[in-house]
Amino acid sequence: MPNLEQFVNFDPEKDIPNLDGKVIFITGGTSGLGRVSVTSLAKHNPAHIYFTGRNHQAAEKLIHEVQIEKPSVRLTFVKMDMTSLSSVKTACKEFIHDRLDVLMCNAGVMFIPAGVSSDGFELHFAINHLAHAMIIQELLPLMKKTASLPGSDVRVLCLTSTAWMSHPKNGITFSTLRTPQKGFMGSSFRYGQSKLANIIYAAELARQCANTNIKFISVHPGAVNTHLTMSIPWHLRLLTTIVLWFLGVTFMEEAQGRLSQLWAAAGCTKDELVNGGFYMPVGRLSNDRLDKTALSPELALELWVYTQNILSKF
Repeated sequence: MPNLEQFVNFDPEKDIPNLDGKVIFITGGTSGLGRVSVTSLAKHNPAHIYFTGRNHQAAEKLIHEVQIEKPSVRLTFVKMDMTSLSSVKTACKEFIHDRLDVLMCNAGVMFIPAGVSSDGFELHFAINHLAHAMIIQELLPLMKKTASLPGSDVRVLCLTSTAWMSHPKNGITFSTLRTPQKGFMGSSFRYGQSKLANIIYAAELARQCANTNIKFISVHPGAVNTHLTMSIPWHLRLLTTIVLWFLGVTFMEEAQGRLSQLWAAAGCTKDELVNGGFYMPVGRLSNDRLDKTALSPELALELWVYTQNILSKF
C-alpha cells in the first residue's frame, strides 16, 4: 500500500511563488526527476535554468518543450562527464551568470556494476558524491555572493535516498575508495555509502558555511519510477520492491516523486528549512530517522577533509 505520508498538501503549480530573476542549476536534468524539476520550475518564470546531462538530443527536446510553454525562460544545457573531475570542473565554466539561487544536485547512479571512475574512485562515490562536491566548490563563491544580496534565498539540495541505511559498518570505507569495492551485497553497500555521503556532506557544508546565508540540505524524494530505478538489475529491483512492501511503500510516479525536491528548492520559505537537515517526503525534517553514523560530525568532517584533498588536485 502507498505511504500516505508522501502525499501532503503541496501543489507545485500553486505553491511555488514567482521565481522572477532567479537562476537555477540542476544536475541530471535530461531525464527522470531532474527533467521534471526543470519543467516544473520553468513554469514559475525563473530568469535562467542550467541543467547537466550527457544526451544532447534529450537536452534539445527539453529546451524546445519548455520554450513552447515559457518562451521567456532561458535554458542552457551543460554537457558533463561526472566520472571525470577535470571534466566536471571545466563544464562548470559554462555557467556565466552573475548569480546562482538554487543548486539541485540531482544526478546519480544506482546499483551499477563494480568499477572505478577515470580518476580511479569507486563509481557510485565518484558520481553521486565527488562530482557534486566539485560542482559545489566551483559555484560556491558565486552562491556566497548571491547570498549577500538583500532579500536573497540561496539553497543547495543534495538528493539522497533511504538506501543510506545500507552503508558499510564504518559508514564510508575510505581505505578502499580507490578500488571497485567488490564483494557480497557490494552494489548495495556502494550505493548506500554514496547516499550516506550526500547526507553528511550537506550537514558539513552547513557547518563549514555557517557564516553565510546559504541553506544546505539533503532530500530523499521517495521510491520513484524513473529510468534510474527501472534500469537496475531485475533481482535488485525485486529485492527493493520487497523491502519497500514491508515498509508499506510502493513506487511513485514522477508527478509525486518530484514533490520533495521542488518543495525544498522553491516551495517553502528559507526560514522553514533547517540548515544541514535531512528531509523525507514531503518537507518532513527527518534527522530523527538517521543513525549515529549518519549524525556523526566526526565522520562528516573526515569526509569533508578527504573530499577537499581530492578536489585540490584538479
